[in-house]
Amino acid sequence: MANQDLSTLKVAILVTDAFEQVEMTQPQQALKQAGAETHIVSPKSDRVQGWNHFDKGDFFPVDVSLEQANPSDYDALLLPGGVANPDQLRVNDRAIAFVKSFVEAGKPIAVICHGPWTLIETDVVRGRRLASWPSLKTDLQNAGAEWVNQEVVVDGNLVSSRKPDDIPAFNREMIKLFSQSGKVRQMA
Repeated sequence: MANQDLSTLKVAILVTDAFEQVEMTQPQQALKQAGAETHIVSPKSDRVQGWNHFDKGDFFPVDVSLEQANPSDYDALLLPGGVANPDQLRVNDRAIAFVKSFVEAGKPIAVICHGPWTLIETDVVRGRRLASWPSLKTDLQNAGAEWVNQEVVVDGNLVSSRKPDDIPAFNREMIKLFSQSGKVRQMA
């Protein structure tokens, strides 16, 4: 990962309260170490709280409220999991429109754990291969995706993983995919 330069990349991290903290912090750290600029984008305007499985975690400042966020300002999107986070985002019309903008522009998207719930709402998973937390298998299959039980799956400009244990592989493939963002614009 050290030789991947993302210094020209701006990445949106879409979360709301109750995201799985490590699924946001470790990928964000990997992106920053590769030179990317990251922004926490949220329906909340001040701060969001992570979770460590079933326990409340730390608070993180929101860089840009979803209401003010412009998808065209970003080159890539990170969708962390946790159960409640994507469940809240997938019923938020503004969040779905934000994600759909990345899909329609063919920008790379990294998604982990329960994060694919948000992607399902954009109707982009049909015909795609994705990994996720096992409980999403049926949801993804019902949405037309091929669910894969692997630590990381890259399908076009979509990279996905199952759980926190997969983060090292997820980060490696996310950095690799995001480094090609200018070349990989065919997701829609």
